[in-house]
Amino acid sequence: MRRRGIGSHAQPNRGATIEWETPPEILNALGPFDDDPARPGLNDGLIRPWRGLVWLNPPYGRDMWPWLARLAEHKNGGIALIFARTETRGFFEQVWNKATALLFLRGRPHFYKNGQRAAGNSGGPIVAVAYGQQAASRLEQAATLGAFVALVDRPQTESR
Repeated sequence: MRRRGIGSHAQPNRGATIEWETPPEILNALGPFDDDPARPGLNDGLIRPWRGLVWLNPPYGRDMWPWLARLAEHKNGGIALIFARTETRGFFEQVWNKATALLFLRGRPHFYKNGQRAAGNSGGPIVAVAYGQQAASRLEQAATLGAFVALVDRPQTESR
């Protein structure tokens, strides 16, 4: 029998959809928010103006990085919910180099589709990413959901 190496599980799961609704217990702990530009069924969320404190559960996969770049530039800040793929180029560029705080969620939450809780969990670790001090304070207040990490000031990098 051939043994699999440590990285053999690294192939990404290509699910039937990239749009999932946020578990209500997460939104209830972190909200309320003024805008939700990536809510399912909304087609212009990436290009239309955003208002106030933003909640962002972006389309998962490679398409999420432009959403996080936009949130990092949004003057009122916000919170994004993404996979905790901390080693990826996108995470380094849009999270490690730009975010104010992180909340690594305990366990693997069950997302929703059409208002119904998915049978399976997220399949990977999830992190809430705060941009701006108001958003960071929300994560810190909800620290019972997981592990809160405040990011310290760091020198500018070329990817900014």
